[in-house]
Amino acid sequence: MRDFVIVSDSCCDLDANLRKRFGIEYIPMRIIYGEKDILASLDWEQITSKQFYDLMRNGVRIHTAQITTDEYKEVFTKYLSEGRDVLYIACSSALSSSYRSSLPARDAVNAAAAEGKVICIDSRNACLGLGMICMTASDLRAEGKSIDETADYIEAHKQEVNQFATVENLNYLKRAGRVSTTSAVFGGLLQVKPIIISDADGQNVAIEKVKGRKNSMVRLADMFKEAYRENPHQRVCVVHADAPEAAEELKALVVERMPDKNIEVITAGIGPIIGATTGPGTLGVYSYGKEVTYRASEVK
Repeated sequence: MRDFVIVSDSCCDLDANLRKRFGIEYIPMRIIYGEKDILASLDWEQITSKQFYDLMRNGVRIHTAQITTDEYKEVFTKYLSEGRDVLYIACSSALSSSYRSSLPARDAVNAAAAEGKVICIDSRNACLGLGMICMTASDLRAEGKSIDETADYIEAHKQEVNQFATVENLNYLKRAGRVSTTSAVFGGLLQVKPIIISDADGQNVAIEKVKGRKNSMVRLADMFKEAYRENPHQRVCVVHADAPEAAEELKALVVERMPDKNIEVITAGIGPIIGATTGPGTLGVYSYGKEVTYRASEVK
């Protein structure tokens, strides 16, 4: 059985320590602001996280650029030439063109390869939802599962990843076209915080509003508890966009509600691609839970 590499993109928000621990690679996207055009590095090599989010706080518009099909072909070909198959787990196709751009590269590389294969998966998730799926793939690989067995498991269980998040300002997501709202009441009300899920299509959907930051964190923790389900690959991930103290507060609320205190809780910063669309102050919690069936497209 051939070895395989797990590859994702800048939307997985796995830092260097997590990528090393789980043996996960990623292809960087790009961020553009002013005269700058730099890699969307999850290790913040060309700009620090603090500098990045301060730019946004000061009104600088951050644009993002996707991975091209040629870049995918180059990376996929490299790994196949090393004797490894490729499992590429992409950001939700509802939020990014990554998955669609990877498919022509997959087809071209597979057609040209004497042996080996590339498999591409639309994760229907982003941020540490995508990251969790990559970590699960790593678990399965470590158990000796083949690339096909791993891909089949991910496809069967990706809708069980639950996201509960809130943002300081919904305008970032709305401006980037990365959120659907079930009501028009979210804009313009002081201290009203939207609760955002990732729906069955992988779209961000603001489904509730909560008054105040503290109340929004309590609501995230309560929704996490309600959705939580046992899973052999369960991990709980608390994320933040330059809000480490708030993340610790949210983590404490989540741990308080966890039915199994032995489950690992990972706290992580939100990277430049997700951060460019959610804005500073974003908080979220991810875990395996009940299957996500809600679709914003079906709500009128």
